[in-house]
Amino acid sequence: MAGEVRAPGKPTLSDVASVAGTSIPTVSKVLRGGTDVSPATRSRVMDAIQAVGYARGLKGAADNEPAALIDLVVNHVNGTWANGVLTGVESVATAANVDVVISIARESGDWVSRLLRRPSRGAIVVLVDPTSSQFSALEAARIPVVLVTPMSEPRVAVPRVGVTNWDGGRTAAEHLLSLGHRRFGIVAGERPHLYSRARVDGFRSALDAVGGFQCAVVHGDWDRGVAARAASTLLDRADRPTAIFACSDVMAVGVYDAASNLGLRVPRDLSVVGFDDVPEAQWAVPSLTTVRQPIAEMGAVAVRLLMQVPELGSMSDAHDIKRVDLSTSLVVRDSTGPPFSVKKENTDE
Repeated sequence: MAGEVRAPGKPTLSDVASVAGTSIPTVSKVLRGGTDVSPATRSRVMDAIQAVGYARGLKGAADNEPAALIDLVVNHVNGTWANGVLTGVESVATAANVDVVISIARESGDWVSRLLRRPSRGAIVVLVDPTSSQFSALEAARIPVVLVTPMSEPRVAVPRVGVTNWDGGRTAAEHLLSLGHRRFGIVAGERPHLYSRARVDGFRSALDAVGGFQCAVVHGDWDRGVAARAASTLLDRADRPTAIFACSDVMAVGVYDAASNLGLRVPRDLSVVGFDDVPEAQWAVPSLTTVRQPIAEMGAVAVRLLMQVPELGSMSDAHDIKRVDLSTSLVVRDSTGPPFSVKKENTDE
């Protein structure tokens, strides 16, 4: 009869139970995603799994049929950015005859238990930072993970897909510099997020290469309203920037709101560049110049990476760890132009 093939000396369920201070059946329930385990006990078991390095043994040959579904774990399904990732994931999964199950990663962390209850081929985890214990529980259950745009540096070595955020920020600055702007503002996302910091650093690097330019940074926390209030602090002063780079299109629309409230016109009085190229960028009035990231392609690449993981392997040793950064590109529309002072000088000549 087919069963698990366990190498001698490897950590066992008994080891996990001993460290967690619980029973072997309780450890088994946690690994199966059982619901009749208290959050505190579940957390202790996950920590113990990480501490002892437990992983399920390899299955016998009769059990090798790959699961027919993958999990897409996201922190929200609001807006067109998340829909873009889903489009890419679904297209490749459908071509591979694999179904997609969507899970929302709430603060409770119960998305891991939901994955453990299903015969999942693996998880595409988007804009979510799993804890070390969550990674260990998935590793123990031999559920591989591919991260898409992690918010912070992953705690373990896993495949991940992102974009060239630093290059995108630099491209935005170079475009505005070429138009003659000399006073800049940045509306960044949340301070800890890797991709926000990379975009800001890329933008600043282009200014530093030339030297002598003002650049104030505020934080819009990826929210239109927060971005509008933050941008107002930049624009409601005598030495206001003539150009603002927003680290997302949604925040760029918030900059539009702030400019309108202060009687400033885009791009006559203020040039605005966003980041993402979601559909809202084209719907904005005027249409938004932005840095395009290939959102659907990120989802598609993530599924292809996941499919490369051998069914019986693990995140740590079944395949070479890969990081894929897809290229960004500037899409010039109607929200950028020369600063008003430059236009006036050209008119007076």
